[in-house]
Amino acid sequence: MTKTFLRFLPLAGLLFTAACSLVDGGFTRDTAPVMGTAPPGGDPRVVKASAPLQCVPYARELSGIQIRGDAWTWWRSADGRYRRGARPEVGAVLVLARTSRLRGGHLAVVTEVLNEREIVVRHANWLNRGRIHLDTPVRDVSRANDWSAVRVWYTPGHSWGARSYAVAGFVSSQRL
Repeated sequence: MTKTFLRFLPLAGLLFTAACSLVDGGFTRDTAPVMGTAPPGGDPRVVKASAPLQCVPYARELSGIQIRGDAWTWWRSADGRYRRGARPEVGAVLVLARTSRLRGGHLAVVTEVLNEREIVVRHANWLNRGRIHLDTPVRDVSRANDWSAVRVWYTPGHSWGARSYAVAGFVSSQRL
């Protein structure tokens, strides 16, 4: 029975991804992710925290950036306090914009810049279970190569996520 289940697992992931791509909620639609491709960078994994975490306190702790409020407010709140930019750098916080499906926005801390279109991040509560996501690849999928839209590696499915997310920018831990 286990061998049968494992044989259909990739198909189940593909069907789940296809079903998710039919739902519109403020994300842009992209081509379906390639199943079974190796992620760039490290070894993405999801770990359970001692208590469920939200992305904001986790990003604050990792980055040292002392901003409070929902994730989507960080971009505006950093203005005049921290350096902000459109390009990733190690230690900066990636701020995903607020959308109808990502109502609070989302934060992730850049741990590695792989190349001009791929980074590795650490973040919490991405799948809404309060868990920590380590060494998660993120890819710039913007047409202008300006980091205005990204796709995030879906660790449980071993594939790129089905949707792209709007990016507000990157907040550096460097104070102004």
